Amino acid sequence: MTDLHSPRPPAEPAAGTAALLRVFVDPTQTTQGGNPVPLVLNALGMTAGDMQALAAHHGHESSFVMPADHDDHLCRLRFFVPGHEMEMCGHATVGTLWALRQWGHWCTPATRVQTLSGSVDVEWDEARGRAWVSQPAVATSALTPEQCRSIAAVLRIDPGLPGLHMINANTSRVKTLVRLPHAAVLDALAPDFNAMHGLCEAIGSTGLYPYALSTDGASARQFPKASGYPEDAATGIAAAALWGYLDKTRAIPAGQVYTVRQGMAMGSPSAIQLRPRGHGAGCWLSGDTQWMT
Repeated sequence: MTDLHSPRPPAEPAAGTAALLRVFVDPTQTTQGGNPVPLVLNALGMTAGDMQALAAHHGHESSFVMPADHDDHLCRLRFFVPGHEMEMCGHATVGTLWALRQWGHWCTPATRVQTLSGSVDVEWDEARGRAWVSQPAVATSALTPEQCRSIAAVLRIDPGLPGLHMINANTSRVKTLVRLPHAAVLDALAPDFNAMHGLCEAIGSTGLYPYALSTDGASARQFPKASGYPEDAATGIAAAALWGYLDKTRAIPAGQVYTVRQGMAMGSPSAIQLRPRGHGAGCWLSGDTQWMT
């Protein structure tokens, strides 16, 4: 693996082939972490089936760069997991913009990119050597007591846990936030993965995002509905939904960079950083990226 801010990126991949990144790497950890992203720099000749097959081959969310449809956008991005196409993928967007910067395809302080979920604003952070991407304001919806009991059953936790709280939250896709009393309960989770898809269908969610708060941020895990794998090492849009909910309920300090750590239970420690865009305008999402060897 190259140095985090290496000035010498690997050669650009041939059309239709992928370079490999790790995004949201936790710089405080010595263990290799972050969430892998296969990145296709030139996907113009690929069909949707080709893109999904590449994601299935690598077993991770994959990013595909195509020419933009609008003059004021840098490029158009498509995202696939092994199971389907996604409208938006936070960590793949952060990693893709970082890679485009390393290869010299993006040199301005800010830009915009197209996704199926709409235009995404991007800022380059020269001091930290990384991209910040926008996420819209959060929308939340309550869950019924019966739905909460079903979630507890799939997570195999006591529905009477002190401080347990559940709510659906959405910036780009609906995630179900499940507040747990402390990190030990989070780390010990052993969900019923066979029931995950049916549960998420029933509650209108694309995945469960249990979390525990601490004095220096939050720890979380992500169990997706139908991505083709049972757990995700770092989930940018889920972290953005969590940040939006915590900010909305004034559960975090205003105006500060907030860190959500994920992937520890998988042995792939990740750190997702978020900061406000402005009153009611959502948040900026970022983290460290590395090349994979």
